[in-house]
Amino acid sequence: MRRALTTAVAAVAALLGSLPPTAAYAAFPERPIRIVVPVPPGGIIDQVVRIITPPMAEMLKQPIVVENRPGASGNIAASFVARSTPDGYTMLAGYSMFHVGNPVMFHKLDWDPVKDFAPVAMLVSSPHVIAVNPKLPVKTLQELVDYAKAHPNELNYATSGNGSVPHIGMELFKQRTGVQITHVPYKGAGPAIQDVLSGNVQMTVATPPSLAGFVTNGRLRPLAIAAKSRIPMLPDVPTTAEAGFPGFELEAWVALFAPAGTPQDVVAALSDAARKSLQTDKVKDALAAAGVSAWYLNPPGLDQQVRKDIDYWQPVIRKANITIE
Repeated sequence: MRRALTTAVAAVAALLGSLPPTAAYAAFPERPIRIVVPVPPGGIIDQVVRIITPPMAEMLKQPIVVENRPGASGNIAASFVARSTPDGYTMLAGYSMFHVGNPVMFHKLDWDPVKDFAPVAMLVSSPHVIAVNPKLPVKTLQELVDYAKAHPNELNYATSGNGSVPHIGMELFKQRTGVQITHVPYKGAGPAIQDVLSGNVQMTVATPPSLAGFVTNGRLRPLAIAAKSRIPMLPDVPTTAEAGFPGFELEAWVALFAPAGTPQDVVAALSDAARKSLQTDKVKDALAAAGVSAWYLNPPGLDQQVRKDIDYWQPVIRKANITIE
């Protein structure tokens, strides 16, 4: 009897072992899922995650908890997720320059953007606008370049912080055009824009929602949007290509990542839930109101985008000698 039972147990174990991964993890998820956000509540990254998670939770039939872990330019959150159990129950809301730039701007990191994470899904992209104080005598991007060359080191540009997307993007612009414009970092886009409005700084680079109201009332003059196409929020603002600078695009993104080693079928389930969430009208409308566009990429597509951005942006950061430590 004992021998027969042992044989039966062994047979069942062998059968389970031979099942494909999808069958082995068919019960996922069995408990709440956590998405770690590397910034404080209220910012655009936090907003995006909170917009997409309710439909995802419905599809996965489990609650999704959004946990903010700000600090050290996102490195605290990244390190935490990288070392979490790779079971699909903890994900990171990564974003472009943090995920791509931090490994260059910080000399000592205990996480790697490629080796330590499994790409889950690209969620959104957001372009940036180059705008100036109306008192600056330029009305186009070319006029800005001409003015900057005629007045080297006289212009300043304000950004949301050292190592931010606007900062690195403008350094690329400087490298390509040869202009000499000084960076003035602030703690957030709000203070940066306020100093441009007051005239203390002549120009800024920021997301459309940050600038739209001031563009409408004439307190800021937009020169170009660094994107492939114009956007509904600022339909009269030309793209950088239309303004005579093709190939200069500055679009930030937000994406979901799981710890490396997370089973592929679990990653696929999470990615599919994100894809379906982004397709709902409610989510699309909410994202549009926040000034971002839904942009889904599956795990291989996100992996390719991360590697592409690393190859594109890290040389820019090194050439500009941008460091945070």
